[in-house]
Amino acid sequence: MPSDAEAFFTVLEELVDQARHRLHAWKVQQEAVPPAPAAILSPEPPRPPGVKTATARVDPATLVKASDLAPYIDHTLLKPEARAEDIVRVAEEARQYGFATVCVNSCHVATAARVLDGATAVPIAVVGFPLGAALSSAKAFEAREAIRAGAREIDMVLNLGALKAHDYQRVHQDIAAVVEASHPVPVKVILETGHLTDEEKVVACALSKAAGAAFVKTSTGFGPGGATVKDIELMRAVVGDDVGVKASGGVRSAEDAVKLIRAGANRLGASASVAIVTGQISTAQY
Repeated sequence: MPSDAEAFFTVLEELVDQARHRLHAWKVQQEAVPPAPAAILSPEPPRPPGVKTATARVDPATLVKASDLAPYIDHTLLKPEARAEDIVRVAEEARQYGFATVCVNSCHVATAARVLDGATAVPIAVVGFPLGAALSSAKAFEAREAIRAGAREIDMVLNLGALKAHDYQRVHQDIAAVVEASHPVPVKVILETGHLTDEEKVVACALSKAAGAAFVKTSTGFGPGGATVKDIELMRAVVGDDVGVKASGGVRSAEDAVKLIRAGANRLGASASVAIVTGQISTAQY
């Protein structure tokens, strides 16, 4: 009779096989269907908004003008040199423009939470950032402390080395440790897609979903590349509507944002948030 560990690993391998089948089906679909044109934001008066759930796709028809993107944006400041006054500024911008959240390093969560008290926007803390190479116990501890400081969402970086080594049990356990430590606060798993093959992206999405993550997310903004339409389409194809998809890295304009939402993103991570919702184009790197 197989041990519990062996049985668990067998289930993970079956999950990975299913994910590979989904990758093949997605590639076939991409070859057969021409890409849809990006939605065009118009200056028309706003229409009544559609229902926005935590994880499902966003209806692009609700995005009439650039400011309609605000509820889907995680306003982000993750620079290591960020000061308390910088955190206060981005939190005040989140209140002013109606962004979904403010995403900061865990040491700044308390400041962001203080400024956002009573606002619809909530603080996010990144965990194991930006490499994902910390001990799972350290990630779990950081998540718990960030939540104690006021974080209402956690964005963790997965263990890239374990994923590359096909150590899927370790990847799953790493994510599950943070999900358990954070409960009931939702956890997003940052894949750092610029380092991954399509198959690795599929496997990472499948393992994140199996471990109880609420979202999968493209990038830290500190690694190679950023969010692409192709990656968002692939990630959404794997996780379905049960798990959210966050596009982060290189989102600098309303046009960028709409393309990614059409592809399946229902959250956007950006430091260029104000430029996006005011119809400008930013040169920000994240």
